[in-house]
Amino acid sequence: MAKEIFMPKLSSTMEVGTLLQWFKEEGDSVEVGEPLFEIMTDKINIEVESYEEGTLLKRYFEEDDEVPINHVVGYIGEAGEEVPESPPGESGVSGKPVAKEAPQQQEQAESKEQPSEQPEKVRATPAARRVAREREVSLTEVEGSGPKGRIHQADVEGFATASAATASSSATPLAEKVAKAEGVELQEVSGSGPRGRIYRADVEQAKQPAASQAAPAKRVKMAGIRKAVADRMLHSKTTAPHVTLNSEIDMAEVVAMRKQLLGPIEKQTGYRISYTEIILKATAHALKRHPNINVSLEGNEIVHHEAINVGLAVALQDGLVVPVIKDADQKGLAELTIACKTAGQAAKDSKLKPDEMSGGTFTISNLGMYAVDTFNPVINQPESAILGIGRINEKPVGLNGQIVLRPMMGVGLSFDHRVIDGAPAAAFLTDLKAVLENPFELLM
Repeated sequence: MAKEIFMPKLSSTMEVGTLLQWFKEEGDSVEVGEPLFEIMTDKINIEVESYEEGTLLKRYFEEDDEVPINHVVGYIGEAGEEVPESPPGESGVSGKPVAKEAPQQQEQAESKEQPSEQPEKVRATPAARRVAREREVSLTEVEGSGPKGRIHQADVEGFATASAATASSSATPLAEKVAKAEGVELQEVSGSGPRGRIYRADVEQAKQPAASQAAPAKRVKMAGIRKAVADRMLHSKTTAPHVTLNSEIDMAEVVAMRKQLLGPIEKQTGYRISYTEIILKATAHALKRHPNINVSLEGNEIVHHEAINVGLAVALQDGLVVPVIKDADQKGLAELTIACKTAGQAAKDSKLKPDEMSGGTFTISNLGMYAVDTFNPVINQPESAILGIGRINEKPVGLNGQIVLRPMMGVGLSFDHRVIDGAPAAAFLTDLKAVLENPFELLM
């Protein structure tokens, strides 16, 4: 039994679709999933695929025809099956079924045809539609000589001949409509069809800047680490109400202490201590004093962690990973230097083990190597807080009644307001600032 092909409804506001082109001719075989035709809606252009397999028995509408949603645009079935000669409309049951006839028989039957119960947009014989396709003529432009304005083959041939004699090129009605809407002069458009006929695609191509035509945008599918990071960040931002507190820290004492520790720690470990290790140590020190920041939310329970495991965000080419420095509060600066350097290298070499990236209770994201003063990082769930580190930059500040240049560092503490309130977060940030401005306390 022949199956109906409907004009699909592709959006809540769609009422009609404009048929741009067919990919199959009547009599062609069709497989499930093959594109049948292309339509334009109020929002998008899209190819409509077949849900059936068989032979395309009938096409009721052609290029530029506007078809209401859910109306039948054609039939698929077995070759020779009977289908309605005129469009059945939305119900798919009106219209008299007829067998596929030869063009001569169809022409003879036209004069005896009875008016259909539901008129179609363009009344034309199958022979007229075939010639219109072959000669690139839109039936909406042709005046029919048959009953009720039905278009015959001769009408199409006469129109095509007259058009060729009066103009070297022409445009489809849809092309004219698009050109008018986009402000494109049709005289400046080169048609890609026979005799220079202009299609919608020709108008859209002419509208594009030359640069975009020469260098199309590169598209790369989001996958791997990039996809994982995207999913985690989206989940964090849409589930946790983020609040960020910003502050500036005078790093003059840290700068001085690092200079003194460079030689001894490098001699002991083989690595040069960086500001990251000192900041990590200070953060762990402050978390020990403020256990209400070292928490996670699991379901309806707030988990207070005994261990202070600080994650360190490491940027990779296609995303970032967060190795975790376990028990950071119990490690000295030399031990932290070894842990951070080896973890960072393992991350860049893609050699981190799963247990080396799990169990974090707080994260640090350091962009101090870039021209970034401060930023608001996204929480690395299931943790409840993250510290964003900016660059150390000399700024004029007031000190003992005088304006002097000091190496200032911007920080941003983002926290989950479901678990942590503003005052405890501010107290933690204040204590962290005090520790970094008097860092020799970390050596005690």
